[in-house]
Amino acid sequence: MTELLTVALVAGEASGDILGAGLMQALKARHPNVKFIGVGGPLMAAQGLTSYFPMERLAVMGLVEVLGRLPELLSRRKRLIRTLIDEKPDVFIGIDAPDFNLGVELKLRQAGIKTVHYVSPSVWAWRQKRVLKIREACDLMLTLFPFEARFYEEHQVPVRFVGHPLADTIALESDRAAARLALNLPADAPVVALMPGSRGGEVAKLGSLFLDSAERLQAMRPGIQFVLPCASPERRAQLEQMLSGRNLPLTLLDGRSHEALAACDAVLIASGTATLEALLYKRPMVVAYKVAPMTYRILKRLVTSAYISLPNLLAQRLLVPEMIQDAATPDALAESLSPLIDGGEIQTEGFDEIHRALRRDASRQAADAVLQLVGSN
Repeated sequence: MTELLTVALVAGEASGDILGAGLMQALKARHPNVKFIGVGGPLMAAQGLTSYFPMERLAVMGLVEVLGRLPELLSRRKRLIRTLIDEKPDVFIGIDAPDFNLGVELKLRQAGIKTVHYVSPSVWAWRQKRVLKIREACDLMLTLFPFEARFYEEHQVPVRFVGHPLADTIALESDRAAARLALNLPADAPVVALMPGSRGGEVAKLGSLFLDSAERLQAMRPGIQFVLPCASPERRAQLEQMLSGRNLPLTLLDGRSHEALAACDAVLIASGTATLEALLYKRPMVVAYKVAPMTYRILKRLVTSAYISLPNLLAQRLLVPEMIQDAATPDALAESLSPLIDGGEIQTEGFDEIHRALRRDASRQAADAVLQLVGSN
């Protein structure tokens, strides 16, 4: 019988639960006798993880919220480290959640346990000195993007670029006509998706701006239709309030962001993970972002990368327009987006190239890298 392999994993939010479940499935396919311990959500539980405590206790957004929960988070981390040192797993895999997981990895590695960090923090963009802590904490970094792997190689951190699971699951070509039918959108009108973000703060900053831009586009292109996927009932209520008194041909959706991307001709989008999804659906986009003026001044001094949006970071060139802070005006956004509705081929050709480069069967690659590290491959 194959020797038992004990794998500890910690995921802190839903996206980590998806990655963790895919990795666990791939590990089981390669090693028939695996035991999983740690912290995860329902998808990881379905793959055989018994979670030490609910994953939701780690999912904290925002500085003030983190400060309020700090005693609990520190106490949980301390107990988790103690438990894992007693359990002596063959490997510990921290999935994203770097503020929590890197501290765990450091202590476990010092105790002689192999450590992996899956999903790089944005260390290449700002607070680059964190790479020193990462080098001390992890035996291996698994990155979703190639430019991240290059950064770690330059800083002597063992790294493997595994590709992005979304690039594996989203088809190279999507069916626009079927998506429009499913969303009850006209087959032949130009359709623009508006994606002002999933958090309340983002929608507060960008919602009205995107709706103003849509009104400008409507004046420029009569007959245009808009679709806006809402991340939650709270976001829907927030946007319905912003729509009050406007006469826009706009369909609000509950979720269904992937269908909205498949259905549209172009996207006006907040900088963030959704830009990767728009890229994988090959939809031309204009990226916008606004933060509080003080935050912007601080970030401007801290951020060292030339671009903020994932499509440009992946292309290593200005492939999509980025309208940041004061540059993000309704006129500027509408004028940048209008020509892309029926002429975004330069963007979409670049997107196709990136999609193929990211499509590497990420979960299998990650599992192979983990087994190689523990000498079971």
